[in-house]
Amino acid sequence: MPEKWDVVVVGAGASGLMCAAVAGARGRRVLVVDHAAKPCQKLLITGGGRCNFTNRTVDFNNFVSGVPRFCKSALSRFKPSDFIKMLDEQGIAWCEREHGQLFLKGSAREIADLLLDKCRLAGVTIRSACRVNQVTLAAAASTREQATAGFELATSAGVLACDSLVVASGGLSVPETGASAFGFDLAAQFGINVVAPVPGLVPLTLAPEDREKFGPLSGIAVAVQVSFEKHAFRENLLFTHRGLSGPVVLQISNYWRPGAKLEINFCPDTDLSARFIDTRQNRPLVRVKTVLSDLLPKRLAEALLPPTLAELQCGQLSNRVLEQLLQMVQRYPLVPAGTEGYRVAEVTRGGIDCHEVSSKTFECSKIKGLYFIGEVLDVTGWLGGYNLQWAWSSGHCAGQFV
Repeated sequence: MPEKWDVVVVGAGASGLMCAAVAGARGRRVLVVDHAAKPCQKLLITGGGRCNFTNRTVDFNNFVSGVPRFCKSALSRFKPSDFIKMLDEQGIAWCEREHGQLFLKGSAREIADLLLDKCRLAGVTIRSACRVNQVTLAAAASTREQATAGFELATSAGVLACDSLVVASGGLSVPETGASAFGFDLAAQFGINVVAPVPGLVPLTLAPEDREKFGPLSGIAVAVQVSFEKHAFRENLLFTHRGLSGPVVLQISNYWRPGAKLEINFCPDTDLSARFIDTRQNRPLVRVKTVLSDLLPKRLAEALLPPTLAELQCGQLSNRVLEQLLQMVQRYPLVPAGTEGYRVAEVTRGGIDCHEVSSKTFECSKIKGLYFIGEVLDVTGWLGGYNLQWAWSSGHCAGQFV
């Protein structure tokens, strides 16, 4: 006979443990299973181990989704202040950094232990190293129009049965932490649409000609603005051997599409036109590269300009050439070759189509008793604590209904 539970949560990460703790506190008999050897594997490495657990200000506009307002309900029902209250009640110290990012003063282990303790107090059972091999609807179960008899799960630890099944298995990013396509495969099995997953918050690679130009700058960081269509971010860009990284690149990667052009402003806080016009009038013998090297690292300034322009004296700058110069420095067009992939991506963009899921309960509209939460959904946050807040909010809200 199958081992019977009210709720089985697949995934012992941030959203899964939050959901389990809330459901268990309601008196539900909850089992969490995860194929990894230990829970919270990805959580433990976030923020360099300091865990950027949320952001001071969180809004649905900080997320990318095929249903832009899908996350609004959950974010309003479990806010950053609610999670902060959980930390404060346990005496877990935290601090605020730039852009409203909230980090622990200690280690991510403190939040992992907090979640595990809440699960323990709620009577939740957690089984690590337990792989789900197959999920089937129980004999009497079918679609939304019919009464459900729940689910049966064939696992490496035996057969489980449950009334509610919560998929909190995450996405494909950071595979060494146990990332898998379980949620996407299950959705396909039940005819649930999946928005094609791609790496999100990920460094970009460059085509050979651009890599030849910028590769030697590896290790140099500079504050820039990167734009793609109507989206623009202003933070540090880091040159790498293979391409571009840094916060501003990770942010724009959530919006960029393969083959599309980015635009980079290497001097976003400078009226570059006025600077060169003034130099042309008052210091005409100064070379263009000298002026630009006062604003940017010298090697970057030289890489941006062709030698003939770099060596030109400012007094020789015509208005037409000045406009070309401004284009090269403040509207630099760049078509990345691709991304560095899931290996270094912080999240998975895409996932379970939010049209298929209730924004209030997180229950699938096609299969009664089936819930999707966290990263497995087509909801991707900006860099800066937004994705963990989504885990807390979606997990907490689903836990009230499973």
